[in-house]
Amino acid sequence: MEAQKAAAHEDVPIGAVIVKDGEIIARSYNARELHQKATHHAEICAIDRANEVVGNWRLLDCALFVTIEPCVMCSGAISLARLSQVYFGATNPKFGGAVSLYQILEDTRLNHRLHVESGILEEECAQMMQIFFKNRRKK
Repeated sequence: MEAQKAAAHEDVPIGAVIVKDGEIIARSYNARELHQKATHHAEICAIDRANEVVGNWRLLDCALFVTIEPCVMCSGAISLARLSQVYFGATNPKFGGAVSLYQILEDTRLNHRLHVESGILEEECAQMMQIFFKNRRKK
């Protein structure tokens, strides 16, 4: 699981997978701590890999599956990459850019909108985050 790879590097356990035509074309995980780069969120890294695979910056007809609701930065990147669908587990009430704080991915003022669905394995995803942050606070 991609999220577990992030946790192994002491990063927030978020994983992302991009699917096109029923096949995984890219996968990644949070790597901010590993690479010391603020933008190395799972979604951004997966988008970069998918762009290489399809040979285009547009990821039309692709779906993104991610552990937690994308943040504002990732929601912007998802929209700019022209993904068609986003599925995620738990919401992100502090930084969420898809449903919690903002609805960037479905905002009618923007030129690209996509289907957003939340609650996929929600309990498991939320629990993974709770355990991670509980352990981090102990340190």
